[in-house]
Amino acid sequence: MNEKIINNDYKKVTVVIPSLDPDEKLIEVVKGIESVGFEDVVLVNDGSKKENLHYFEEAAAIMPGKVTILHHEVNKGKGAGIKTALRWYLANRPDGLGVVTVDGDNQHHHEDTKACVLKMLETDTLVLGVRDFSGKDVPTRSKIGNRTASAIFRIFCGMKISDTQTGLRVFPNHVIPLFSEAKGERFEYETNMLLILKPNGIKMTEQKIRTVYIEENKSSHYRTVKDTWRIFKVVCGSAGIYVGSSLLSFVADTLLFGLFLWIIRNYMTTIPSTMWKVVAFAPARILSSILNFTLNKKFAFHNNEKYSKTVWKYYSICIPQMLITMVLLPTFSHWIGLADGSLANVGLKVVIDAILFCVSYIVQKKWVFKNKK
Repeated sequence: MNEKIINNDYKKVTVVIPSLDPDEKLIEVVKGIESVGFEDVVLVNDGSKKENLHYFEEAAAIMPGKVTILHHEVNKGKGAGIKTALRWYLANRPDGLGVVTVDGDNQHHHEDTKACVLKMLETDTLVLGVRDFSGKDVPTRSKIGNRTASAIFRIFCGMKISDTQTGLRVFPNHVIPLFSEAKGERFEYETNMLLILKPNGIKMTEQKIRTVYIEENKSSHYRTVKDTWRIFKVVCGSAGIYVGSSLLSFVADTLLFGLFLWIIRNYMTTIPSTMWKVVAFAPARILSSILNFTLNKKFAFHNNEKYSKTVWKYYSICIPQMLITMVLLPTFSHWIGLADGSLANVGLKVVIDAILFCVSYIVQKKWVFKNKK
């Protein structure tokens, strides 16, 4: 799409502003939106108090005939408000070119809103307006919340997103039906929105915007601890099965190793003590690997390929990993002076396996259990 078409068509993007108990800042937001030429605005009243309702009408009066107000009788959450607006858009704007969500607390500059919309029209991707949280004027709770959420995404999802909590997001038409039905009613909805990008092949582009905080962000309804925990649960829900599978297999492997080591030490004395750890380790790892493979294939990655196509991949990394542990365990045990039959070797094995786990996770996710599209 060339620049001329983009500049002519950005006005066909609908601006959605979800709001709970607004004040005069909502009026300033709508004034800014009008000043840069947008012509279609949807305000979502998410169960606001009666004394705050007049702000919706005053905001609508700024752009006569261009503002639609949608109401929730009770507070349902920001996610529910956005989904209400997206469903309304699908039913009422057949010629629209997309939707941009803007927070009602006047912390998104109207020029940044326009820049993000132009970026969406240029790239036909979901666009996130991302802020810089390194500044000294950024409130502590906002800095902690955003950095924590970004770290969670990177660790558990392998997604590098600069600002996971930004409310300035632009949706091209092709993603709106999916996002209108995404899970979550409150702040976790915006997290779920990001989690479904990869599985659905949706591309995302970041657009830098101003970092604006008014009165230490007091008007924000984001609760640092409670809502960060909600986000954590949502993200871990997608990776939690894998972690649980690995943890269960890890526990089984460790207990079996300890059991076999005890049996060998007490009942198989003909085996040289220098071989006790190796002999105990092999059957423990074989049994736990069978458990891990089954759980990962069926429940963690929902892999739909035949066992014959995945089992060889799995053991092509499992066997080298086992051999590495078999070499490292006696080597480090001897280096730090542990007795051959000491159960302290179990603790050493835990440390070695934890390091190898990180490598194994990436390989299994990216190669072993990767489904064909």
